[in-house]
Amino acid sequence: MADTDWRNQTTVKEFILLGFGKLPDIQILLFLLFLVIYITTVATNTLIVVLVVTDRHLHTPMYFLLGNLSSLETCYASTILPRMLASLLTGDRTISVSGCITQYFFFAFLAATECHLLAVMSYDRFLAICKPLHYSTLMSTKLCLQLAAGSWVNGCLATTIFVLFLSQLIFCGPNKIDHFYCDSIPLMELSCSDTHLVILINSILACEVTLLPFLLTLTSYACIITTILRIPSATGRQRAFSTCSSHLIVVTVFYGALMIVYLLPKQESLRELNKVFSLCYTVLTPLVNPLIYSLRNREVKEALSKAIIKCGFHRTMQRRQDNNLN
Repeated sequence: MADTDWRNQTTVKEFILLGFGKLPDIQILLFLLFLVIYITTVATNTLIVVLVVTDRHLHTPMYFLLGNLSSLETCYASTILPRMLASLLTGDRTISVSGCITQYFFFAFLAATECHLLAVMSYDRFLAICKPLHYSTLMSTKLCLQLAAGSWVNGCLATTIFVLFLSQLIFCGPNKIDHFYCDSIPLMELSCSDTHLVILINSILACEVTLLPFLLTLTSYACIITTILRIPSATGRQRAFSTCSSHLIVVTVFYGALMIVYLLPKQESLRELNKVFSLCYTVLTPLVNPLIYSLRNREVKEALSKAIIKCGFHRTMQRRQDNNLN
């Protein structure tokens, strides 16, 4: 629409997130389901962060990065699920334009950071498996901190640049977003101002924050798999693969769902399918990541067992002290 057209129209002040409004009969069921998912996600990711901080055996680069990932997943889920839960419970699907852009900022910032963190974690596994004798020297504490901090800073800067351009768009109707959260593509589709520059910047930054980390991750795992296949014994290959299998599953789930969502043709008939796959990387990935690591990682399970035993011991001692006082 030309500039002279949209300047004469009323500017939209709020959007309507349609979400799962086409399923009115199961809104309460969906609310309970997503509430359980949110509580479980926050609890399990917080547990991993606590274990990494408190157990000295987990004070290694691998688990420091895992703690960063779990912290990110907690924030990631909290960006989308509370707003979705409120909508399902109250039926109010409206969100202000500024609120929508703010939600998108945090969602995109955390998603971009996760792409970088997954790449850093794959590089860490590459050094551990392909260069085990030099691992402690190459992956020093200082480098690990720099890589983790760089992941957060790079994700934040790239998203900030794009959101600054996105916030300049004019919205003058319609104002319905057929999704359960605010994403860049629906926002650009609803804008009645020129979006060519915003689309170009979005494409460039998307390549920087997703494609490059993905290629680095692929390269790391290509080297890892090549090294594992060269190990003569089956036991040695299995032990080497077990050190990176959890991370490989997480990478596959995250990037698999992400690619399906953004490479799926934007057709009306595929919108509901798009929502389903969006749930995979926005809701289910933060839920399954800690479960994958805790169920498949021996050191995490040992740390959890020690924490449970220690907690039980303290409770027993406290009860004995209370009984003695009585």
